[in-house]
Amino acid sequence: MIAQTIQLALAPVFVLVAIGNIMNLLSSRLGRVVDRSRQLQERHRETSGAEHDIVVREIRIIDRRIELIGHAILRMVLSGLSIGVTVVLLFVEEFANLALQPVVATFFILAVALLMWALVLFLRETRAASEALRIPKDFLELDRDL
Repeated sequence: MIAQTIQLALAPVFVLVAIGNIMNLLSSRLGRVVDRSRQLQERHRETSGAEHDIVVREIRIIDRRIELIGHAILRMVLSGLSIGVTVVLLFVEEFANLALQPVVATFFILAVALLMWALVLFLRETRAASEALRIPKDFLELDRDL
């Protein structure tokens, strides 16, 4: 019986590993975004006119990215905790001889829903990053045939 419970607990544990990897990616992105925000804050004081407007625009995007990454990390942590509860409940069900399948299923579904929500936030953050990296039209010189 315990061997079956261990086998049953393996799927959620693999999801937990994936969550950890995604959190590592999000943490790395957050570190880079924070570093960029510090650079921009320095440039903010030193710029004026059109250049200043460009810096302010990017600072706004960076601020939004920090918020999105923070929300994504929160949902990843909650998802990981839900996976942990799922695994614990599987073993409690086995050792206490309780019928907890609906509760276990609820926590697992919650974990997957939180994971999906975090991934949507990650997608939004990457789109915001792409927007910040757009090359200004002036540099493209689209009026010239090359």
